[in-house]
Amino acid sequence: MIPIGGPSVNPSRRIVPNKLIRTGIPMIDVFNTLVESQKLPIFSVSGEPYNQLLSRIAMQAQVDIIVLGGMGLKYDDYLYFRDTLEKSGAMGRTVMFIHTASDPTVECTLVPDMALAVAEQFALAGKRVLVLLTDMTLYADALAIVSNRMDQIPSKDSMPGSLYSDLAKIYEKAVQLPNGGSITIIAVTTLSGGDITHAIPDNTGYITEGQLFLRNDSDTGKVIVDPFRSLSRLKQLVIGKKTREDHPQVMNAAVRLYADAANAKTKLENGFDLSDYDERALKFAYDYSEKLLAIDVNIEITQMLDTAWELFAKYFSKEEVAIKSELVEKYWPKTE
Repeated sequence: MIPIGGPSVNPSRRIVPNKLIRTGIPMIDVFNTLVESQKLPIFSVSGEPYNQLLSRIAMQAQVDIIVLGGMGLKYDDYLYFRDTLEKSGAMGRTVMFIHTASDPTVECTLVPDMALAVAEQFALAGKRVLVLLTDMTLYADALAIVSNRMDQIPSKDSMPGSLYSDLAKIYEKAVQLPNGGSITIIAVTTLSGGDITHAIPDNTGYITEGQLFLRNDSDTGKVIVDPFRSLSRLKQLVIGKKTREDHPQVMNAAVRLYADAANAKTKLENGFDLSDYDERALKFAYDYSEKLLAIDVNIEITQMLDTAWELFAKYFSKEEVAIKSELVEKYWPKTE
């Protein structure tokens, strides 16, 4: 028997994160690189396939142990997780704590602590552990119900006044240990009506090290990770160091060109004439969304970077891409 809900690891025993976790999803690996011991939320509107994204990360992430904490899951979602992990062969390295929507509310509040208590035991044994939590909004709602039953005075958005501390004690369990063990946390937070200022995502943003923001792309019809609203604050610790040398430059150039396409789209919607560059930027954005931003793409990180170079060469000149000349000479696709 081990206690749950204990303190996080003493900062003096932690080491600076320096390893990346490959997921096979371009918008994570290239543009919002996941680093071991990171705490990263996925912000999503209800109805988006965030659980499918979590299951793909569980199947493909290069870690030793997966710990899944499900809170308020529909039974269909639970079965989806179980069947997907079994078919992929990942169930043998997975520990699951599942609270379904029909289970008692108070049990929901225990799931993160139980999942992280198990993760800590594996991390102390030198294992690389990835903890997946879904859905933190339902966890916070359960906290609100319990605190209301205890006659506690609610705070912003009817949440308990302890919400920040309750979330922090979960996310701060993420750690890189000297023995090689680590705990990395990815947690889904669904947005009520898409409101990013609600108390739950608002507090989450103060605690975590970035976020992945899912949205439906109206042009391609696919669910993408929004490059403008997503961020990994630790990616600079590994990109270009644990990945190919051109990674930082490709990442910056791709997002800048996608921003140019967004400006061109605004001009088009307001009835202004588009330049040749604007037309090419819009075509680039469509291909970029389909081949790299969509969450259903599954390729290796070197192939992701090569795909970005191919899109650069297809729609822009070397000068327009504005990447260091030595990298352009080395990686620009050679024409026949």
